[in-house]
Amino acid sequence: MTDRDTTNWADGRVALVTGATSGFGDAVARQVIAAGGRVIAVGRREDRLAALRDALGGRLHPLQLDLTDRDAIAAAVAGLPDDFAAIDILFNNAGLALGLSSAQDAKIAHWRQMIATNVTAVTELVHAVLPGMVARGRGDIVNMSSVAASYPYPGGNIYGATKAFVRQFSLNLRADVVGTGVRVTSVEPGMCETEFSVVRFDGDSSAADKVYAGMTPLSADDIANAVTWILQQPRHVNVNTIELMPMQQAFGPFAVKRDD
Repeated sequence: MTDRDTTNWADGRVALVTGATSGFGDAVARQVIAAGGRVIAVGRREDRLAALRDALGGRLHPLQLDLTDRDAIAAAVAGLPDDFAAIDILFNNAGLALGLSSAQDAKIAHWRQMIATNVTAVTELVHAVLPGMVARGRGDIVNMSSVAASYPYPGGNIYGATKAFVRQFSLNLRADVVGTGVRVTSVEPGMCETEFSVVRFDGDSSAADKVYAGMTPLSADDIANAVTWILQQPRHVNVNTIELMPMQQAFGPFAVKRDD
């Protein structure tokens, strides 16, 4: 970084943030607003969107949207108010993991929902937003992937596969948009204490707490700070991928099943 002032890095910019009602999305929305930008906050929970609007004011436009409804995504982007129509930043954050069963025991409904949210919704949003960015000659797409894209673990089956898609999709987008003024980044965090594990374990907070017991995980603010740093870089710099883990997490050894 140079010694330039980055306090108002989002001044005049419009960010579309999915999953804005909790975790990474909430944290990024707050940082964009604090830095002078405007936010289209996308989420399913109307009460949380209203609370976010009350907290952050008129520079936040709440957008209740089911990201598994493909037709609704295109219509919502096309119908944005004029003050929010020219999207400069797409933070493709909404995603989830469901269950931790082995593939042979997993529920197909869980697999379908993860693919619809983590893959299909990401591609639909990019398809809806990217042409406008290219036409204006500027834009940032930040896609949330995961270390699960690179490092498999038992029970990660479809979740890891969806995040590997997000990583590779981001890299291929980079190949397509070179020279257009649009930047693309894949953000790949490790263990973060948000609502992620509560959702994975179907609302069982005690099971979720055990995931982080005895260690210090990353926080939503840690990831938001990384996203802010990416967006603050000079326009000639593109951060292709960024991987973050807590100090107390690392890679596991290969599994070996030995004969008795």
